[in-house]
Amino acid sequence: MQARRAARPGTLVIVRITSALIDPALLDLPWHIPLEDWPADHLVALPQGISRHIVRFVKLNGVVYAMKETRERIAEKEYDLLRALERIDFPAVQAVAIATDRQTKEGEPLETVLVTRHLQFSLPYRALFSRVLRPDTMNRLLDALAALVVRMHLTGFSWGDCSLSNTLFRRDAGAFAAYLVDAETGNLYPKLSEGQRSEDIEILRLNIFGECLDLEAAELLHESIDPEKVVDDIVARYERLWHEVTYEQEVSKDSRHHIERRIRRLNEMGFDVAEVSMSTSDDGGYLVRPKVVDAGYHTRRLMRLTGLDAEENQARQLLNDLDAYRAESHLTDEQQAAHRWLTEVFEPVVRAVPAHLRRKLEPQEIFSQIIQHKWLLSEKAGRDVGMGPAVQGYLTDVLVNKPDEQAVLGVEAESLSGTL
Repeated sequence: MQARRAARPGTLVIVRITSALIDPALLDLPWHIPLEDWPADHLVALPQGISRHIVRFVKLNGVVYAMKETRERIAEKEYDLLRALERIDFPAVQAVAIATDRQTKEGEPLETVLVTRHLQFSLPYRALFSRVLRPDTMNRLLDALAALVVRMHLTGFSWGDCSLSNTLFRRDAGAFAAYLVDAETGNLYPKLSEGQRSEDIEILRLNIFGECLDLEAAELLHESIDPEKVVDDIVARYERLWHEVTYEQEVSKDSRHHIERRIRRLNEMGFDVAEVSMSTSDDGGYLVRPKVVDAGYHTRRLMRLTGLDAEENQARQLLNDLDAYRAESHLTDEQQAAHRWLTEVFEPVVRAVPAHLRRKLEPQEIFSQIIQHKWLLSEKAGRDVGMGPAVQGYLTDVLVNKPDEQAVLGVEAESLSGTL
């Protein structure tokens, strides 16, 4: 959608909007005002990360958008990159529009605004702790970031500014799933060189070290966390995962089942294998290198069977529950079992959540946590307590005490620092 706002009598309000989504309400925003000065009645309060740019959140027709003020060339590049990442189903925020040719009523030029869709139930890393960032939380954040960077490098994307601050995190069945939120320094190539990959990791090392020092100075970092060890740890996590999905494996002629075992192991880690390259080795065996195309193996299987869209760990847990239901029901047809599980198990549990608690977590995460709660109750009781008591116990003892993560987390719009 491209549109130019018409001038009203006595004013000159000009803006050109290029948009991937047709939302005429975008035209009614106060584009003639610098983003930093937008009136509070247009804003919603959301937790934000750290950025060099002014950022504001607005809600239009029930959808929350992030507005980032930057130079036109940078906005256009990031818009195109985010659109390209969306086409390959990469975990990143969704580009919506760029607003250019902005002017004040006095005719003074204003910077371009990049509009992205806010990722529901996502949080910047600073909002994932209330007082002190504990070691176990840090470990889960680093695991999620390492997986994101590996997946990114497999697609040929060089970030150029890897950090926790440029990442949003969503809860994923006890872990976190990471999403890229800032792509202005990135570039997409057919394939990355070792130099490009190494440069990205060195930037990640420097940025995370600085973020840890920042948290330490604010007395928000647990005393047991050493910033130097943290950066070494994240690089080691990345290198282990990168090696696992890319190394060339030597297999003897009588051990060809190792090829299937490796593919299953990659699938269990959440990676899809498109093809396997094999050649003979000097000792008569095989040299095997799988072509890992993307993460999301369990996510895609769950979507294919049930139509549910979930994070990878959530999908793995839901599929385990589906498979257990199928075995208990003695159903041989996978599609029939998936349909019955969806209508007889998943949907009744989701409907049992009162309306005022549904903003706490997304339905797939609630179901995942209920499964875990059921296991804990069953372990304590020494028997299977059943889904009904597990649901009620989780709602009254666990979910009611969690903060709302869908959108507003109690921060006044006027107090926002304007960072993302």
